[in-house]
Amino acid sequence: MKVLIVDDHPIVRAGLRRLLAAEADTDIAEAATGKEALTLARADRPDLVILDLNLPGIGGFDLIARFIRDKPPPRILVLSMHDDPVFAMRALEAGADGYVSKNAPPAQILEAMARLARGQSYVGPELAQQLAMWNARARSHPLKDLSRRDLQILRLLGDGQSMQQIADTLGIGYKTVANNCGQIKARLGVKRTAELIRFAVLTRGLSE
Repeated sequence: MKVLIVDDHPIVRAGLRRLLAAEADTDIAEAATGKEALTLARADRPDLVILDLNLPGIGGFDLIARFIRDKPPPRILVLSMHDDPVFAMRALEAGADGYVSKNAPPAQILEAMARLARGQSYVGPELAQQLAMWNARARSHPLKDLSRRDLQILRLLGDGQSMQQIADTLGIGYKTVANNCGQIKARLGVKRTAELIRFAVLTRGLSE
């Protein structure tokens, strides 16, 4: 099985490589950025992509959307530091086949890989339990109410961009960005821009 590991932390990639090296007939490639991952995926056509959400440049959610356009698409296992069910839900909705926390034991990662290889889906047990309760509380989760544009702006704020830089990046007006930020603050119950930026940094994994 061809496996592509996409994570910007060399230690994480090295740990995963050691874990997977013990598996028979596994060909492993690594990428530190979304751009590099797309180049490798086009060249090698991996069967499985193990993907972090927090990546420089092209974010994890955008990568999922691009990977699933391939014919046939690779199986996608998200391995993320985020153990909030909203991240798992958004990853699965975007097209991922599995979601495991980086705090999970190695055996869980191997189990997830095995299930995805058989054409099944997999979510870590603790997250699966939380997702089972998702419908009961989804409406009250602040991130669930944000639009794709809101999430784009949040991600760019988390990357350290100013509102003018965000406007230039997205090709929209400064006032539009400012108005969006005001609406985001209202939805999240945040009053000051500094608090919104802090929130954006903490939720940087919600990239488009």
